[in-house]
Amino acid sequence: MSSPHISELTWPVYDAKVKDGKTIVMIPVGALEQHGHHMSLNTDVLLPTAIAERVAKRIDALVAPPIAYGYKSQQKCGGGNHMPGTTSLDGHTLTCTIRDILKELARHGVRRTVLVNGHYENSMFIVEGVDLAQRELRWEGIHDFATVVLSYWDFVTPEAIEAIYQDEFPGWAVEHGGVLETSLMLHLHPNLVDIDKVVDHPPATFPPYDFFPVKPEWTPASGCLSSAKKASAAHGELLLKVCVDGISDALTKAFES
Repeated sequence: MSSPHISELTWPVYDAKVKDGKTIVMIPVGALEQHGHHMSLNTDVLLPTAIAERVAKRIDALVAPPIAYGYKSQQKCGGGNHMPGTTSLDGHTLTCTIRDILKELARHGVRRTVLVNGHYENSMFIVEGVDLAQRELRWEGIHDFATVVLSYWDFVTPEAIEAIYQDEFPGWAVEHGGVLETSLMLHLHPNLVDIDKVVDHPPATFPPYDFFPVKPEWTPASGCLSSAKKASAAHGELLLKVCVDGISDALTKAFES
């Protein structure tokens, strides 16, 4: 089977695959964001890309190059944009990037697209980019361009959560740099994780409001919002399977013709 990566294809091969509008194109959307003392800055890019690759092979889709920068890290879900290494886009920039890529894909003949989000803060800027692209495409007479927007963690099943966390799940809001991401990275990219450098601390707690400029003392010194001490490659293998299975099934249903 040829590579699912658009960037590795010649233009005639790519053109033949997409010009009839039936092939799904998946776009991973990540961020360059600190993930504690134990994990690389590109975690939010690597994870949705790996998932997209596996789903693409399952459903015969293509994978576009990932968007490697994301919206500004928020303190109560990503540690905060003040942390060293975190390098972010303004919301308008991310929105326009999404819009422009989708419109270019439409120009090539693509009519089925999927945005695979790996960074929570991106969510509504992705939606805005999709909305603007579809609106402008309608102005150009294209009315059949469809997009699915998803975040991979939404496909983690309750059974998987119980098997991994055993009644100690801290909630997605404080999973930044925690068991989920670290386990997936241990399974997929173990060379980018130093488990001995995990800082073990209780899940972060925050007041029920945001404060700007951020109060750095609200963010745990590690940069993570919960401990990755219980992370393992075996947990990562399970998480990858449920995400790939769930997303593959969901996309097959979403694009049923």
